[in-house]
Amino acid sequence: MNEVRALLERHGHIVQEIDGGNDHGEDLHVTFVQNGQRTEDSLAMQVKGGVSTRTRKGHRVPVGDHGGNWRDGSLPVLCVVHDAERGGLFWANATRQLRRAGALRKTAKSIVVSRESVLDDANLDAFVRGMRHYLARERQGVGRWADMADVEFAPTDIVKPFENEVAEPMVFWQRRGEPFAVLLHHDLDWEPVPVQERMLCFEPIPFIGNVVLDIAEAHWLMGCFKSTEWWRRPIEQRDPV
Repeated sequence: MNEVRALLERHGHIVQEIDGGNDHGEDLHVTFVQNGQRTEDSLAMQVKGGVSTRTRKGHRVPVGDHGGNWRDGSLPVLCVVHDAERGGLFWANATRQLRRAGALRKTAKSIVVSRESVLDDANLDAFVRGMRHYLARERQGVGRWADMADVEFAPTDIVKPFENEVAEPMVFWQRRGEPFAVLLHHDLDWEPVPVQERMLCFEPIPFIGNVVLDIAEAHWLMGCFKSTEWWRRPIEQRDPV
């Protein structure tokens, strides 16, 4: 934990040790700082020594009985491994991995920490930018869906979630300037499906492409297409702001 704390504090971020962290699966609470000012972006970290968690390609941190908290807690949780013999600190987003496993109807017993995911002075700024974007999407209520589908929503993307009457979630995702949108659907294991308005049919039963819909889902999708038409126009043709 001292190595993690020292790295973050050298770059001006706020690090607080969590009492009893080894028992509850979270060791550090981190708040990011920008231009000397505390931001709204915070997360938790579980820190492990490297030798006991080593694998050939990196490390694995056991989930134990922390899976529910790491996946659904109020703060995202990262697993950080210190392995001096392999080069220092390595990290993984435990919350994202657990959400993805759940989307695939699997139970993750450990968090995979890649040897490529190095955490050091050279890449800390990029790490912080990435995590702050991740936390912004969490506040917008769409971060969970990106994790479950294993995709990245850009700041300019339009993302519209929906739940049907049996609480099955789905997401309409429109990238800027793309002629199609992407449907992420619970029943499709969150695999991205490109869709266009012309593919949406209401009779004899509602469907889009090969995806069967109920009537509420079809009307929701139509509303999504109509309200985002301007974002699908080629960028050079879009009306000036």
